[in-house]
This record gives sequence, structure tokens and C-alpha cells, in this order.
Amino acid sequence: MFKLTAVKYKDILDIKDLKIEEKKITCIVGKSGGGKTTLLKLLNNMVSCDSGLLKFKGQKISDYNPIQLRREIIMLPQNPIMFSTTIKDNFTKTLKYTGNELRSENNYVNLLKKLDLEHNLATDTIKLSGGEKQRLALARVLLLKPKILLLDEPSSALDEDTEKFIIKMVVNYIKENNGTLIMVTHSRSIADEYGDTIITLNNGQIENVEKRR
Repeated sequence: MFKLTAVKYKDILDIKDLKIEEKKITCIVGKSGGGKTTLLKLLNNMVSCDSGLLKFKGQKISDYNPIQLRREIIMLPQNPIMFSTTIKDNFTKTLKYTGNELRSENNYVNLLKKLDLEHNLATDTIKLSGGEKQRLALARVLLLKPKILLLDEPSSALDEDTEKFIIKMVVNYIKENNGTLIMVTHSRSIADEYGDTIITLNNGQIENVEKRR
């Protein structure tokens, strides 16, 4: 699905050859500052490589309309921005800005339950903890029913038990919908448990690609 050939970005990434498969769980691990987040940003054209070739489904990623591309390849950053209003507004504004139709309140409530968020839709997001904001951001993303999901340390603000719960839920969602998940994680145990492929990225270079399934 993604193919990178001789891709360089500033002094952050230098990737000679990398393929990322469709309908798989790909985990990206490595030391902090190794280029993992930058790699995710390249995959939905939030940044462009300085040299080399990056293809998505056989076509140069730069040839895609960036807005349409990011609606197909949805990325959740490590520190997502909240709309400073209610939980319900965060759902409705997300749908509006991405050109989707509004859903019933039951859809929103069910997503909150799936992510173990015990707040009503009228709750102001300013009252949420860091971990709760991270889960709400993930709920907004799942509301869009992504076929390709990029996650950057999706559980960094969560305790270990909640982390396992959230990751398992997301992985199950992706598998049930024949989707693709590419996830940067600090947890090698998470990568070992869920990754079909584990990419180790250090100092901007691919150190190892382990295909497990």
C-alpha cells in the first residue's frame, strides 16, 4: 500500500526501502527522536520528503489532493487539539469539517462507552483529564470510520490497564472493518502482541522489519 524508496527528510529520516502492507497492523518502535512521528506525517502528506519517492496505492503521494488524502488516511497525533466546547460539539464539528453527515446522539454515546469515558455529551472538554482528552480524540477519529488509521503514541497519557483496553479495542475495530492500522508505540509488549509487522526505526533509519503474520 505504501512504498518508500530513497526517502529523505531534512536530517530526520533516511529510508532506503520500506513497504507497508494494506489490511495489516504495523507497529513502529524505536528510541525517542528517531523519526517515528515524522514517518507518520509523511504517510498522509502532512510533510513532504526532500528527495526520494513515496507511493500510496501505486501513485505518488504528492499527486493526491491533500484534503481527500487525509480523509482516507486519518492520523491521530500524540497531543490532539480539542475544540474548547462540549463533548457533543467535538463530535459534530469533526463531522462537519470532514464533510460527513451528523449522526444521532446514540452514536456518540456508544463511542464514549466503548472508550470507557463516563461523561455526558454536555460535558465541557476543559474539565477532562489528559487521558480523557486522548480517548475523546480517538472517539472522534473512530466516528469517521477510517479505513487507514495512523496513531502516534495513542496511549501515552493512559495508565497501563487503560492502555491495554484502548489498544485492544482499536485493533479489534480495524480487523472487523478490514482496515489498516499503522501505530507508533513506546511499548514493545504492545507491538509484540498486536503487530503483524514491527518496524524498528532509530536515528532516522530502518534498523529492522519483522514480519510476524
